[in-house]
Amino acid sequence: MKNRHGMTLIEMLIALTVFSIVMAGTLSALRRQSSAFAQGSEHMAVLQNARFSVSMLEQDLRTAGSGVPDLQPFIVYADDDVIAFNANYVTNVSSDISAVYFEPNAPNGSVSAMTKAMRTAVPNSAFMYPDTNYMVGAVNSFAETIVFYFSLDSSTARTDDYILWRKVNADAAELVARNLLKTEGGPFFSYTREQMLAGAKRVLRPVNPSVLPLRHAIALHGAPADTGTISVVDSLRGVHVNLTATNGMSGDRERTQSLTRTFRLPNAGLANRRTCGDEPLALGAFGAVASLDVNGLPIVTLAWGQSIDENAGERDVFRYVIWRRVFGTTDWGDPYLSIPSGNPNYVYVDADVVSGDVLQYAVAAQDCTPSLSTLASSAAVVIP
Repeated sequence: MKNRHGMTLIEMLIALTVFSIVMAGTLSALRRQSSAFAQGSEHMAVLQNARFSVSMLEQDLRTAGSGVPDLQPFIVYADDDVIAFNANYVTNVSSDISAVYFEPNAPNGSVSAMTKAMRTAVPNSAFMYPDTNYMVGAVNSFAETIVFYFSLDSSTARTDDYILWRKVNADAAELVARNLLKTEGGPFFSYTREQMLAGAKRVLRPVNPSVLPLRHAIALHGAPADTGTISVVDSLRGVHVNLTATNGMSGDRERTQSLTRTFRLPNAGLANRRTCGDEPLALGAFGAVASLDVNGLPIVTLAWGQSIDENAGERDVFRYVIWRRVFGTTDWGDPYLSIPSGNPNYVYVDADVVSGDVLQYAVAAQDCTPSLSTLASSAAVVIP
């Protein structure tokens, strides 16, 4: 036992001092790494918020004017914090070939044009829209009104942060993103328009902010009164988006990311060219008869003859479109279904009916424009 040696007090103090220095350096490095990781995560979250906002705007704005009839404007209202436009963006009917997207669960109120009865104010303005019904033949236009707008966020202590909203027709607005700022106090939206110079030369020039807001004050696009300064909104060809995203903090903890994008409006100013000639001629005799099937369940049998333009005339009919509505309703709404052409006579059995209902049906021929013939409608059909 006398030959065993231990550590002296001085050695222990030296070891503890060295250990403390190593631990202090390690903990300091870990804190710096943790702080850098947190800052990187915050910055990435802010960047993703900014990119998501801009991506949503780009995805929808590029469709402005798609599937819009000639008499319906493609841009409704344009200001530095709101833009409203028309587009056949989404449909819940698979037979609507002019829509950009198909979503079977989309609500009926957001897949076709607003009617005059649905007239409402464009957000951030007192401008009321629409002041007419936009019809394609006897059917309401399939192009809905989409609005993007910014509003101050009243749920935070800051006075300079905004929320980006998206609104379709008269539906409630949906929140797209929050914690958004104006970049250096500038506008969220600015615009580029097409101008005609001498010699029929077309140029693109920025829209002076002093002339905003631009609005489609004439009910029908292309009407005789839709000219001059009133038609400036029709000459818009690009939207410039400028915004800054923040993490909602202030002082040293605030993280920001600014993004600027310019989106071309590829469908702006395009007319629906007739490549198949005139509208198809009306189809043959149309009838709708209610009865019971072999199982005693109610059905409605629709029957009609070919349009003259299917195998004669312009020979451009490629399908027949069917509508169904409750008898007495004033609007046919979206098509119920469609049937390809190619038969001498057509029969469709509708088994999706309920006893006691009173329905009305209509059928029209459609060509590749796509234009519709005059609707052939049935009398009231009482479901047994």
